[in-house]
Amino acid sequence: MQKQPSFIFRTLAFFVLGMLFLTSTVPLASADEDSDFLSRSSKAFTSVVKKVMPAVVHIRVEKTVKNTGGFGGDDDFYNNPFFQQFFGPQFRQQPRQFKQQGQGSGFIISKDGEILTNNHVVEGADSITVILSDKQQVKAKLIGADPETDIALLKIDDGNNLPVVPLGDSDALEVGEWVIAIGNPFGLSQTVTVGVVSAKGRNQVGINDYENFIQTDAAINPGNSGGPLLNIHGEVIGINSALYTKTGGYMGIGFAIPINMVKTVEAQLNAKGKVTRGWVGVAIQNVDENLAKSFNLKKAEGILISEVQHGSPAEKAGLKQGDVILRLNNTPLDDANDLRNQISLLPPGSKAGLQIIRDGKTQDIEITIGEQPANFSKLAKGGSADTTGLNQFGLSMQNLSPELAERFGYKQDQGVIIKGVEPGSTAALAGLKPGLLIEEVNRQRVHTLQELDTVLRNSKTSKRVLLRVQNGEFSQYVVLTTE
Repeated sequence: MQKQPSFIFRTLAFFVLGMLFLTSTVPLASADEDSDFLSRSSKAFTSVVKKVMPAVVHIRVEKTVKNTGGFGGDDDFYNNPFFQQFFGPQFRQQPRQFKQQGQGSGFIISKDGEILTNNHVVEGADSITVILSDKQQVKAKLIGADPETDIALLKIDDGNNLPVVPLGDSDALEVGEWVIAIGNPFGLSQTVTVGVVSAKGRNQVGINDYENFIQTDAAINPGNSGGPLLNIHGEVIGINSALYTKTGGYMGIGFAIPINMVKTVEAQLNAKGKVTRGWVGVAIQNVDENLAKSFNLKKAEGILISEVQHGSPAEKAGLKQGDVILRLNNTPLDDANDLRNQISLLPPGSKAGLQIIRDGKTQDIEITIGEQPANFSKLAKGGSADTTGLNQFGLSMQNLSPELAERFGYKQDQGVIIKGVEPGSTAALAGLKPGLLIEEVNRQRVHTLQELDTVLRNSKTSKRVLLRVQNGEFSQYVVLTTE
């Protein structure tokens, strides 16, 4: 009887130790499951990259540039307007021509060698060389390009049974989804980065005329331009196009052109070598709370028509100033840019249905889409497009919005920003680029396009203009002339 307590004690001790052992093994089992899950996720990314990588290419271009010693050139000292004032034009350096090289990325979409990339990668190129994933170098020709969306279509000479990457559906993309970017940042070929979709429908970024960007935190750097942004299924859902940066490198925000927009542009480039856009002939603006009250709307929604152009498709369809557009082809519209983008993608001659509010009542109107005028990009776009005398030098300008000021590191009302530079123009040869800021015109401060236009109209000559341009931390004077 004396051994019984000892037996019971030993039994209880073994039981407790056993429970402790079992308890200690549970986290180990859970850790193993987590490890397996991470391993499977990693292999999923690896599988996509292996499948797509052969269809991603490195693009090198070469173009002839004429150096006039302007802004950013080697001869700035001699061509400075103050130097010329004292020493005369005999000291002006003679123009020189030199070869400039650039690079970017692209991806193959057909077995016979059609390649999609950005227009800014190949714009103005004298020759285009495509480097395939196996390091083979082949010449390519430009089938067509669309500067307004920054899309270009190339074709490899004698392409045969090449690897291709499938195109997905960017409309089905959701914020938070995993995405993969492949390209050649800084010339480092076949570089892979991973991130998520940070936002959709980004417009008013100030990069292209037509913007509907996918925003991502997948690292995009110089040289990534034109490469694919992929979903987890290995389908292209965007073309990597630009990055937000104050340093020239990655800062966590990249932009890609949605592939559904690209498909529409690519089809026209393939068929005609250019893009023909739809047009209805109205000036539009977003409806805020104040406008909603003024027009007796129940809430701030839709797009307000502020002007109907005479003889336009809109006038023929019966649209009027003060109408508020709610839907296009039964699809709700996000804002004025959304309507503008969608109209531009509709083929001229096609029919479209608009749901509008007029005098507090909802009604439907059918409209026949017209063809966008050739000079449409130079017409007023909500008061932000430049119609000033700087157009003759190849410059298009826009007011400095708070978003653009933050993006480029400027102060609000500091000046007017360069939106576009025509290749081969006087401004391009002087080294001016989109994103630079004009602070003075003919030694007078300008803060808006209206002020800039006033200064130019009051100038003694329209053939010569002196600009003070902000570039980074420094300003420099630049002379543009047609004399």
